Amino acid sequence: MTIVFEPIKPKKISEEIVEQIKALISRGKLKPGDRVPSERELATMLGVSRPSVREAIMVLEALGFLDSRQGGGTFVRALTQTSITDPLTRLVEENDPELLRALVEVRMGLEGWSAYLAAKRATEQDLAEMQRLYRIMEEQAAKGGWVSEIDAEFHYAITTASHNSLQMHVLDSIHTLFHTTIQVALMEFYQQKGHVQRLLTQHREIMEAIAAHDPELARLKMIGHLTMVEEKMAELLNARSR
Repeated sequence: MTIVFEPIKPKKISEEIVEQIKALISRGKLKPGDRVPSERELATMLGVSRPSVREAIMVLEALGFLDSRQGGGTFVRALTQTSITDPLTRLVEENDPELLRALVEVRMGLEGWSAYLAAKRATEQDLAEMQRLYRIMEEQAAKGGWVSEIDAEFHYAITTASHNSLQMHVLDSIHTLFHTTIQVALMEFYQQKGHVQRLLTQHREIMEAIAAHDPELARLKMIGHLTMVEEKMAELLNARSR
């Protein structure tokens, strides 16, 4: 029997760079929205020429992993971005309560699992970030309520603490939709006496369950929080249908 071997082809330097960056993205070391070091910085860090780096970046852009912004640098894209965001964004911008309610149900699945995993895997750094954001929410709550961006960042911090890179990409892919449910819910909750403190307590309990490394409790606290948001979306839907 004749065994035929094929010659081993050495990889181009740019291909090695592509593989390194893809591996960092898949492991969650580079997350959606993260800025990639500049061409010059990458060349120095990797000990390669700038043309090789430039070629690798172009390949990663073509594959949909990176997005270069003129004058603003190169950033990691959400891997599922193009398939989910565009068709729904216009509908969400209309603040349709029925769609917003459906999105909260999606969040229950995604974020309930994020909280569960975060309670198992959160590092001291992850917990410190949650605590930092919670303190901002607490300070703003004393003035009547916090801005939606801080609320969204808190929830993103929990998903980051799950250390599941695909989970982070999926959540980032529906960023606009996710953020809209928070904005609408907060506006409604702030109009009702006692709801700001109730929301703050729920966020604290989710964080404490994660810090205690109790996965099932963290999941239940997250589901409980989002159930209240879902009920608010249902109230809006009923009000609009009357």
